[in-house]
Amino acid sequence: MEDLNSNASARGSADAKVQPDDSTHAFTGISGRNQLNPIFAREGEATDFPLNQLPDSESLPETAYQIVHDEAMLDGNARLNLATFVGTWMDPYAAKLYSESADKNMIDKDEYPQTAAIETRCWKMIASLWNAPSADGAIGTSTIGSSEACMLGGLALKRRWQQARRAEGKSTEKPNLILSSAVQVCWEKFCNYWDVEARYVPISDEHKVLDGHDLEKYVDENTIGVVAIMGVTYTGMYEPVKQIAEALDKIQADTGLDVKIHVDGASGGMIAPFLQPDLEWDFRVERVVSISTSAHKYGLVYPGLGWVVWRTIDDLPSDLVFDVTYLGGHMPTFALNFSRPGAQVLLQYYLFLRLGWDGYRKVQQASQDVAVYLSSEIAKIDAFELWNDGTDIPVFAWQLKKDHTDKWNLYHLSERLRLKGWLIPAYPMPDDISDLVVQRIVVRNGLSRNLAESLMLDIREAVDYLDRLEAPMPTEGQVSSYTH
Repeated sequence: MEDLNSNASARGSADAKVQPDDSTHAFTGISGRNQLNPIFAREGEATDFPLNQLPDSESLPETAYQIVHDEAMLDGNARLNLATFVGTWMDPYAAKLYSESADKNMIDKDEYPQTAAIETRCWKMIASLWNAPSADGAIGTSTIGSSEACMLGGLALKRRWQQARRAEGKSTEKPNLILSSAVQVCWEKFCNYWDVEARYVPISDEHKVLDGHDLEKYVDENTIGVVAIMGVTYTGMYEPVKQIAEALDKIQADTGLDVKIHVDGASGGMIAPFLQPDLEWDFRVERVVSISTSAHKYGLVYPGLGWVVWRTIDDLPSDLVFDVTYLGGHMPTFALNFSRPGAQVLLQYYLFLRLGWDGYRKVQQASQDVAVYLSSEIAKIDAFELWNDGTDIPVFAWQLKKDHTDKWNLYHLSERLRLKGWLIPAYPMPDDISDLVVQRIVVRNGLSRNLAESLMLDIREAVDYLDRLEAPMPTEGQVSSYTH
């Protein structure tokens, strides 16, 4: 009976509202408060917890776990989510390291000096990967995703512009930032939150990305910088950073305005160094002063990590760096957040050691091979026309051919594929071509060739079904399923 008693004790008493009971079970000899309470019949599972308020009392850990586990089970299957760029898989050793370091606070460099040292090693590795003139002469930091990294890059551009204007005795009012109309929403947030005018250069069929065309119409003395995207969220295409820089060179020659570039490498920053190493988009282009990336995208880390690196220490205005004393330590900090997880930094370092340059190349190449396979198969379907083919980052988009059908649209196809578990978004393109609807597939580590072949079977089956319709599908209530 000893094992049974131990097991029953571990399972614990019935939940929160069960009062102590000194009665003894006739068979087990266990007091009433410790009697076995079967799973799914414990009070919190047999009834319900309040949804929007704190429960009055505590519950068994098994009950709380089961409730949360079952709620989370209603989420989608991450492996079949081809809408998001965010990584959803790491190997068991990474999971073990994650659980061992979940309590580390990145800001507390006094208590976790080795994690702080590893953070520095990581951004120096990334600075070298991005061809900084000197990794030791660069400066960088980890962030909570690339959105924070972009905010910091934008703040540095604005502060440099302000300092230069004040030195010349000029106004620092009405700063502006030049962006593609297909820019990620974090840049809209930056301009909104920090009172910067966003000047959007519209994309079109002729200019599918920001490529320097007509840039002189947007640049003036209040321009703090230009954002170039390595992997446009809408389609996955690279913006030609070197070509943009050449356009800015001409503008400087004509006007004297020296405008710098921040590269938003949220996705491409961890793809181009491995798959397109000869492409000049990084610190080899002299106008590029800062680059950001999402470690939790093609950096292959679980969600919650980004990186930003400046070409040189001088490119990060010193008055944006705070010296703080916290928890017994003295440290510089440059971030929008304060306390934040340190575990993902260790996961990034683990992957750098685990994969190395060649390992990253193999992983990214495998994803791109699947993307190119899928885009080539999509192109064979009469209903579709490719927007791009996935040979930049492993992401591509397609549109419905004009006049192919009046019975269905890409939103209907997205709905049909969702019935099979696939999440493939359909959404309108940005302003100026917002009447164009596309679908996009993001290929991440974990979408195997075998799964891709299954996806193509489901797409062809869905298209065949939709093409056989004798009357138009309803369009009421259709909404964009676009995911950044």
